[in-house]
Amino acid sequence: MLIAHTIAELREALASRRHPAFVPTMGNLHEGHIALVRQARPLGDATVASIFVNRLQFLPHEDFDSYPRTWEGDCAALRAAGCDVLFAPREADLYPEPQTFKVHPDPALADMLEGHFRPGFFVGVSTVVMKLFACVLGASGGTAVFGKKDYQQLMVIRHMVRQFALPVQIVAGETSRAPDGLALSSRNGYLSPEERQEAVALSQALRALAQAWSAAPSPSPALEAQAMQALQARGWQPDYLTVRRRSDLMAPAAGDGPGDLVALGAARLGSTRLIDNHEF
Repeated sequence: MLIAHTIAELREALASRRHPAFVPTMGNLHEGHIALVRQARPLGDATVASIFVNRLQFLPHEDFDSYPRTWEGDCAALRAAGCDVLFAPREADLYPEPQTFKVHPDPALADMLEGHFRPGFFVGVSTVVMKLFACVLGASGGTAVFGKKDYQQLMVIRHMVRQFALPVQIVAGETSRAPDGLALSSRNGYLSPEERQEAVALSQALRALAQAWSAAPSPSPALEAQAMQALQARGWQPDYLTVRRRSDLMAPAAGDGPGDLVALGAARLGSTRLIDNHEF
């Protein structure tokens, strides 16, 4: 696996490649990330991953400085998964001057759910992804694989690619889960042993909400409120548990049914904030 730290090194490594397949990450990799790399391998003539902890998407009170950096383990896992090129820029390489030009996604999509509770988050995500696409995929384009666990992020990136007519095919990877159903996440490492046992309750709550919504003669937001209250009773601090249309994350409309919907949730267990979703 070739490791490129600068944009010039990366472009030299990919000069003879016509269609890279790209998996952007912030490192601290787990099996969910590695599954995306394996998914990407047959989709291009070079498999590229990036590791970059993007300051732009952290709010002032969030954990940029303490975000785990697990370089040696990440490199070993990527090599074992068949990654060809790892792009690991330093902050000064990717942002050699203040990033005053930024990508502002449509507020109708980006300012709800995660964007409501983390203002500006999707500006930071969209800006770094646009820049990484320019570095890795360039004018000739390629394929990029994003996990469904970050469902709204996947939607924002898809809309950005379409509206900017980028030559990038976005492929969604299914959420990787532990045997008990907990979605794999770098933040799971913050959980205590007791919290880890409880953490699966979020995915269970979303499945229960989806089942209740499907079974109700006339589904209503009251079902979402009941799901929130049930999770609160277990000691969680939920930000939202909600049912939305998969196509645009708007509230369901008449005629939306099985195959059209997704239950999404974000909740804090102790000091750790977890997100998950369940399509139905």
